[in-house]
Amino acid sequence: MERLSKRERHQQLNKLIEENPFLTDRELTRLLKVSIQTIRLDRLELSIPELRERLKMMAERSYDSVRSLPLDEVIGEIVDLQLDKSGISLFEIREEHVFSRSGIARGHYVFAQANSLAVAVINDEVALTASADIRFVRPVRLGEKCIAKAYVRSSGSQRGLSKVEVFTYVGEEKVFHGNFVIYRSHTAIAGETEAEGGTSFENRH
Repeated sequence: MERLSKRERHQQLNKLIEENPFLTDRELTRLLKVSIQTIRLDRLELSIPELRERLKMMAERSYDSVRSLPLDEVIGEIVDLQLDKSGISLFEIREEHVFSRSGIARGHYVFAQANSLAVAVINDEVALTASADIRFVRPVRLGEKCIAKAYVRSSGSQRGLSKVEVFTYVGEEKVFHGNFVIYRSHTAIAGETEAEGGTSFENRH
């Protein structure tokens, strides 16, 4: 890759952060082929806050409140939520989440983030997982940040069941995929369209 000028690098940095505000400085160094010190200086010059501050800003934006379970029971930090539509959560893998010998995250933590987000996105006071079809794409390691994105594919117009698809990423790499069937105590508002057959494509927006 040809070395970018400072101006070009700044433009690329702005674009990358705009497309994915969850990128860490280390991931940016890999993408832009510069040192981590250069990335930090570039962020300062462009007034781009560090990841923790960006997450705090996103969390402070107005989004729907979780109805289906207490917020402290959601695994990960919810940074965006539109009930019965979509949601995003962030979960950082720490020492207590990994196997001590390998530094690889225990699978139930990755699953729990996706499952709790699939429940949280449901607009009902009672929502429970009825079934789940899941796939772990690759191991997640200590220090990595898992970004889970949930999409409601059908809104519960049949038998009080909703279908939620969840993708989990580390950076741009998919690490987990799950299709959840969620039981809800009340069916969605009549007239909402059921998106049958929509679980095969990947919506990343």
